[in-house]
Amino acid sequence: MRFTEGAARLGGIAGALLGWRPDEFWHATPAELAGVLTALFGEEISEPALSADLARMKEMFPDG
Repeated sequence: MRFTEGAARLGGIAGALLGWRPDEFWHATPAELAGVLTALFGEEISEPALSADLARMKEMFPDG
């Protein structure tokens, strides 16, 4: 995956799950993003989310 594709995907995840606006995403370090996602999910994420995972998270966080 190219950097721009990965960044766009992570930015979308940060917006959908965390409610981060683009400037909040771009000002966060990779370690900060990983820390927040680890706190939410209780483990490091090593594989990309699947469509079913994203649908489940949207149900869990309907306001995002």
